[in-house]
Amino acid sequence: MSDQKSVPTLPEPIKNLEIKYTKIFINNEWHNSSSGKKFPVLNPATEEKICDIEEGDKEDVDKAVKAARAAFQLGSPWRRLDASKRGALLNKLADLIERDRLILSTMESINGGKPFAAAYFSDLDGAVKSLRYCAGWADKNQGRTIPMDGDFFTFTRHEPVGVCGQIIPWNFPLVMMAWKIAPALACGNTIIVKPSEQTPLTALHIGALVKEAGIPPGVVNIVPGYGSTAGAAISHHMDIDKVAFTGSTEVGKLIKEAAGKSNLKRVTLELGGKSPIIVLADADLDQALEFTHNGLFYHQGQCCIAGSRLFVEESIYDEFVRRSVEKAKKRVLGNPLTAGICQGPQIDKKQFEKILMLIESGKKEGAKLECGGARWGNKGYFIQPTVFSNVTDEMRIAKEEIFGPVQQILKFKTIDEVIKRANNTTYGLAAGIFTKDLDKALTFTTALQAGTVWVNCYGSLSSQCPFGGFKMSGNGREMGEYGLHEYTEVKAVVIKISQKNS
Repeated sequence: MSDQKSVPTLPEPIKNLEIKYTKIFINNEWHNSSSGKKFPVLNPATEEKICDIEEGDKEDVDKAVKAARAAFQLGSPWRRLDASKRGALLNKLADLIERDRLILSTMESINGGKPFAAAYFSDLDGAVKSLRYCAGWADKNQGRTIPMDGDFFTFTRHEPVGVCGQIIPWNFPLVMMAWKIAPALACGNTIIVKPSEQTPLTALHIGALVKEAGIPPGVVNIVPGYGSTAGAAISHHMDIDKVAFTGSTEVGKLIKEAAGKSNLKRVTLELGGKSPIIVLADADLDQALEFTHNGLFYHQGQCCIAGSRLFVEESIYDEFVRRSVEKAKKRVLGNPLTAGICQGPQIDKKQFEKILMLIESGKKEGAKLECGGARWGNKGYFIQPTVFSNVTDEMRIAKEEIFGPVQQILKFKTIDEVIKRANNTTYGLAAGIFTKDLDKALTFTTALQAGTVWVNCYGSLSSQCPFGGFKMSGNGREMGEYGLHEYTEVKAVVIKISQKNS
């Protein structure tokens, strides 16, 4: 028998995919928007309209909150459910997502411009694993007994926070939705999800699966709409107990401000990044090249953790730049549904124009354009894989989050110098270090101000591992045991007894 692992085969995406769910999902039912408005959803590879979606706003959010609040009342079917049953429902939802894997990955590719293979393998796996991981935690969310002084019996309860608003980004709509709903439901909360207006299709399909799985009405509600209306209504709502958001630092500030001006609701934020990757001269260069390339160009650079400040030690700098450019030039662009394509379009015209503007700033400020730097093709929001060398810290491309396929390679001489430069940013989401020297690696893991530090790898995420940022990259953590803590309130219960025996 062969001991080789079988490689899973990639099926063909669905041709002429029918979009079944375009309405607002409240109380396990489909609704038209209160205003009667709809908004278009576009395919960024063709710039053509896929469909129109019901546009939720404040009135629809209010309806969703009422449904979620009713589902959260003491004595409701959801609150009376055994914790293990909540876990079983999450596993059932994961089963249904696996059943509809081909539909969801085709939808994700058409709507978000993500290469189909990445959507089918990476995104769908990530969503399913997140649900199954949190399903296992559902009946393990336990408190403690506490040896309090005096004649008291004292214990803690980990109770659900309540009604949670969850605002999902456009770059990983299915995975980020799973990251949010899985811990919230495992801990017994109810939810209003606001998917991104650019990529609402998979979220609405999940609504149908929520109902099919048997999750009670009102527990999960999905209100598609714009950030300035539906998103703002969630952030300001007086009857929402927590808001979780993944997206830009700029919008994260608005959400935190809204929470402060309303009811001081709990807030978790996973925001932007300008993540440093440091390659020392003793690193395995083949390994470092592969990880730094994918760490920047994956999903067209539209990742919050994109390794967009690549610091390379002086003695290997020229070779590293040359080989990085060779890899960038080999990227195959095109329709993300086509086999063999590794780079699709940017999400929309606004992002496309912002990226091209920042590329121009790099040229003007004296960085050396090694390859790319312009639009690719004449249809769709495609940008050539771009590499800049001779980048210095004060340039805009070295400071601002580009969110596109633009790699900046900077040079450094000493470890002390590069640590200071790597930390000289308002962001602190992720960082990477490539070296064969364990002592140096540990020095960097301690010194770098980031929520995740990868050593001799980059972008390796899992549902067991907490994820989140330092500084202006956010507050709180998602996934892992730490991620569940964000969805519980700790209640101390103190009971006077006649006599304590320790």
